[in-house]
Amino acid sequence: MRQVETPRPPEENNRRMTLVRAAAVLFRDQGYERTTVRDLGNAVGMQSGSLFYHFRTKEEILVAVMALGITSTTEQLALALAAAPTLRDKLAALFRVHLNSLLGDNQAALEVMLYEWRSVSEAAKPGLVVLRDRYEALWQQVLEEAAAAGMVKQDTGLLRRTLLGSLHWTVQWYRRDGDLAVDALAERMLRLVLIE
Repeated sequence: MRQVETPRPPEENNRRMTLVRAAAVLFRDQGYERTTVRDLGNAVGMQSGSLFYHFRTKEEILVAVMALGITSTTEQLALALAAAPTLRDKLAALFRVHLNSLLGDNQAALEVMLYEWRSVSEAAKPGLVVLRDRYEALWQQVLEEAAAAGMVKQDTGLLRRTLLGSLHWTVQWYRRDGDLAVDALAERMLRLVLIE
């Protein structure tokens, strides 16, 4: 018989989310392995033992960080795609949402997803793979529609992997204080892909 989880009070959910967001920054900046439970507690003003009221293990916090990044981005992309009136607008949404999420509010969580995958146990990976696959399925569907319309190359599986890899690398070189806004970067990257 499956156990039903009791809903958490709003203040507990807020505390948990504060912890997850703080952990995202610490894991990104220090690395998961080098971040201690004490570091996490200090970041949110809690005793390190109190963290385990919200999470059973440090790895559970890592998984929550990764899930936050990918789930939030997937929700944003689904909304943007539903609102896009044309196929070109859908293609633009892929780039725009991904870059704004990756270089914006979800940057720390998504970087942790990208660079700390090796720290996730085999038991915890399947749930994260499901979340990642849901996100990539949105990309795949739009790319297949665009390929059928002659807007992009036909090898959409490889195209999806190539594009996501390129977009992910922007965290290494993009500077918000530079001359190029995120939306403008998204549009320029899209133009590199479109068959005119």
